[in-house]
Amino acid sequence: MAAPKKYPDELRERAVRLYRESDPKPVIRRLAEQLNVHPEALRNWIRQDEADAGERRDRPSTDMAEENRRLRRENAELQRVNDVLRAASAYFAGEIDPTRRRS
Repeated sequence: MAAPKKYPDELRERAVRLYRESDPKPVIRRLAEQLNVHPEALRNWIRQDEADAGERRDRPSTDMAEENRRLRRENAELQRVNDVLRAASAYFAGEIDPTRRRS
């Protein structure tokens, strides 16, 4: 379960929009102080927004990150199912031919 968000989504969107629409670009630290958010949080929001817009290649977009999380969960579930099926197969193989030894 994910931790609760420290800052509301509206604040995040507003802060990123303020940064992106400003000309010249404000200093992130000053903008963060004005909005009462941590400068690193603001910097990460801006980087993520740039990744979502296709302007950055050094981090995955939000959609890609969500897809990765979904695939990891699905992979873990499939691993559990395979383990159960493997154990059941071994059990039933022993039931069918109890005299045959497995190594």
